[in-house]
Amino acid sequence: MSDLSAIPVPVPADAGSSLEVLREALCSVHPDLCPLFSIEFADSVLMVSRAQLHATAAKLKELGFERFGFVTAVDFGDDFELVYRLQSTRFGVGMSLKTEVPRDEPAIETITDLWPAATWHEREVYDLMGIEFIGHPDLRRILLPDDWVGHPLRKDYHDDDVIPRPDYI
Repeated sequence: MSDLSAIPVPVPADAGSSLEVLREALCSVHPDLCPLFSIEFADSVLMVSRAQLHATAAKLKELGFERFGFVTAVDFGDDFELVYRLQSTRFGVGMSLKTEVPRDEPAIETITDLWPAATWHEREVYDLMGIEFIGHPDLRRILLPDDWVGHPLRKDYHDDDVIPRPDYI
């Protein structure tokens, strides 16, 4: 455990100053994560490798990100991007914790041991995108029938009963 008493807690002001205090705290307690941190569109983002995700999530929980909001996945064709939304009342900010998962090996360690609320969210990502969460306590379909073939939110999903929409771009 890190000594969190030395980290300044921001006075609720504007989001920008809270994000800077968060950056300072993150860099002082976990310098290995500092280069991976960015502020995008007035929001904090931490992009880590798939192998680092669980350990990084544990460090963030220890730092004060006590609330898990959601996890979702984006299909970029060659790989997926998982986006975890975490909140800290201590710092008064949220964070998007992101990682890439290769399409040819769509698996990652679960975070349900850190935030049990992730159980349902990981099941939804598994059901619709086909990403397996290793160590999940109950990984099975949540929205579609058990006998459903495929994962309908993947770009490579095909169903003869679905009329493809043309690209409007």
